[in-house]
Amino acid sequence: MSDQKRKAEAFRALHVAGNPLVLFNVWDAGSTKAVTSAGAKAIATGSWSVASANGFADGERIPLALAIDNLRRIVAATDLPVTIDLESGYGETPAQVGETIRLAIDAGAVGCNLEDSFPANGSLRDIREQCDRIRAARQSAFFLNVRTDVFFQNGSVDQALERARAYADAGADGLFAPGLANIDWIARLAAESPLPLNIMVGNDTPPLRALAESGVARVSHGPGPYVLAMKALEEAARAAYGVR
Repeated sequence: MSDQKRKAEAFRALHVAGNPLVLFNVWDAGSTKAVTSAGAKAIATGSWSVASANGFADGERIPLALAIDNLRRIVAATDLPVTIDLESGYGETPAQVGETIRLAIDAGAVGCNLEDSFPANGSLRDIREQCDRIRAARQSAFFLNVRTDVFFQNGSVDQALERARAYADAGADGLFAPGLANIDWIARLAAESPLPLNIMVGNDTPPLRALAESGVARVSHGPGPYVLAMKALEEAARAAYGVR
């Protein structure tokens, strides 16, 4: 078994309902080394953070080649499993999405995030269309964490569950539901989803203990770590320049 496959199996095993994998999202090799040294069990990129650190807006505006090159440097900076946020897959067709995932796996990733919304306007893709994209990604991915944006569209748990079941049948390994903070809804989604549930930390997100007790299997910090780091950098620079 290759080292990458061993890491992929270890990464999959970290998704335990009630004992969630915590991912403090990184954006480059330097942040990867810092988070690795802090005791992380796995490394995850955040698309917003990677884009911003390289001078781009989120929404697949950072060139795919640059994102993959950045991924290679991240993989080289740690011995931990690495998963990459690839937004909507950088492709109009399922075949193009599959090629994007292949590039990420070839660069050393063991997992990928794949959104079910259009990067241009955030509207949701048709479920059948997204399932075709998942099947194409499934051909290369070790752990495919499919993100549903229903809660960014004021959607319901029932809508999220409909997508979770379809995505599981298409080959997804995890369900990522950003924008969901209601603990009762989280508990229901975790209990009824056929896929391990990933929640993203935000201003209104319940504490980690409550998420664990609700059956969450993965907790991501999204752009939070990058925003925190940039704020600290700005404050230090202001102090150095004597600016209040």
